[in-house]
Amino acid sequence: TPADLRQRLEARSDPLPLARMGLEIYQVYQQRLARQGGVDFDDLIRLALTALQTDPALLDRLRRRWPYVLEDEAQDSSALQERILRLLTDHPQGNWVRVGDPNQAINTTFTTADLRYLLRFLEEPRVVRREMVRSGRSTRRIIALANRLMDWVVYEHPTPALRGEGAFRHQWIRPTPPGDPQPNPEDTPDLRVHLHAQGMTPEEELEAVVRSLARWLPSHREATVAVLVPSNERGFQLVEALHRQAIPCDELLRSTSATRQTVRLLQEVVAWLAHPLSGVHLARAYTVWARQGGPPLEPEQERAVRQFLRRHRRPEAFLWPQASDDGLEHFPLAEQPSVREHLAALRATLRRWLEATAMPADQLLLLLGRELFTEPDQVALVHKLARLLGAARPPYPGWRLAEVSEELARIARNERRFLGFSSEDLGYTPRPGRVTVATMHKAKGLEWDRVYLMGVNEYDFPSGRPGERYRGEPWYLREGLNLEAEALAQLEALVEERPYRPGEATRQARLDYAAERLRLLYVGITRARKELIVTWNSGPRGENGPALALQALLERRET
Repeated sequence: TPADLRQRLEARSDPLPLARMGLEIYQVYQQRLARQGGVDFDDLIRLALTALQTDPALLDRLRRRWPYVLEDEAQDSSALQERILRLLTDHPQGNWVRVGDPNQAINTTFTTADLRYLLRFLEEPRVVRREMVRSGRSTRRIIALANRLMDWVVYEHPTPALRGEGAFRHQWIRPTPPGDPQPNPEDTPDLRVHLHAQGMTPEEELEAVVRSLARWLPSHREATVAVLVPSNERGFQLVEALHRQAIPCDELLRSTSATRQTVRLLQEVVAWLAHPLSGVHLARAYTVWARQGGPPLEPEQERAVRQFLRRHRRPEAFLWPQASDDGLEHFPLAEQPSVREHLAALRATLRRWLEATAMPADQLLLLLGRELFTEPDQVALVHKLARLLGAARPPYPGWRLAEVSEELARIARNERRFLGFSSEDLGYTPRPGRVTVATMHKAKGLEWDRVYLMGVNEYDFPSGRPGERYRGEPWYLREGLNLEAEALAQLEALVEERPYRPGEATRQARLDYAAERLRLLYVGITRARKELIVTWNSGPRGENGPALALQALLERRET
């Protein structure tokens, strides 16, 4: 509890400033949860474990209900998840089947998952191991490339901590035998497995991939294709480039463009309601209304109305006209009947929205959603947003509209993860003739006929060598410390009552990250069924070289 941590902190002789800061944040966070009567994801797991530990009758019922437990993706289990499954299966009739691939553990550096739990489990005396090394997904050339990556890391990686079992458990993928119901795709001369040796700028890499897709797609309408990127931000840039070339694509990123677009439209209206005397916000709200079902005008007329509203110095005169002043004296176009009818409908809608601002924020969103959107996924998205706002509303008077607008803007800018109700959000199966844009993490469990791996450089795929730069280590921090790793190390030192050594956690975090990125590259390679193209860029300042793993594969590639 926060009180327990504070007591331990006061008893320490060393200051542990990051732990103290974390304690303050944790205390406020727990207070907010308590006020809302809520729990977070970690609480759900913790409370489930507590229930099983303290209620023998519940545990007995669940054991009888589930005599067989199959755990998928076991390499991604956390300590609490493993303890829950042990409780459910640790009895004479219990059976626990754990299916996992240690070489695909790609969530360990940003979640509580830890590969060590599965590896320790495999060494327990009662465990019966069954290795499944056959795969019919990929051609033999792609399988060979993945195996070469593993061999190089296990036996030759220049960072000793990553050799051996530091990153991989050495286990080759093997093709399926003749007559297997899932045969490997046949290797034919027209199938490409290409590793780009030549570096490019980020812009050149983007253009090269888009050009390649534009050439390939017309003659492969029945095939599936994906571009896997190292980060969401890179994925957004690629989606925009594909849209400019009218290349159809699906997104598996932090949120989809359809979700962001719906939220952006809603945010534009809420921003005006928060600042109703702003001509700029009024013009943006008008644009949303006009495009979402207002009485139609010619494009030139609509553009003129938007410019008039943007420059209007007295929006209140337009919204609440008087007999002698209707707010349209400097807009001659308003004399045209169609424009006057259009403006009258706009005025009525805006006034109705303004009157609705007396409602709680969640109910206001529902009203706006009903008036602006007709597509089922958009309406459902607004209901989800409203429900979240209603749940987050504190016990004191509701959110101000400016705060609601800023929260929506964060989602629209993709600064906050938010799943909508488009087909990409709800579950995804690759569609022929369309480009899937996904992070390498999101691609896990999926496969495509052709795969592009972008950005395989030494920044996104470091190797644990001195002098490399790492995500989460701002240049302006002393010794390039990883604040998140150091904060966790201070908290662990506090709880476990042991010394804290500055910098040690940062060094270990670098090695853990480098190991995970090697496994991520392995996962990316093995998403390809028939063709694979790997590219790298030098970064925005031109200071990145190819990832060391890519260099090794280039040196060992088959001619």
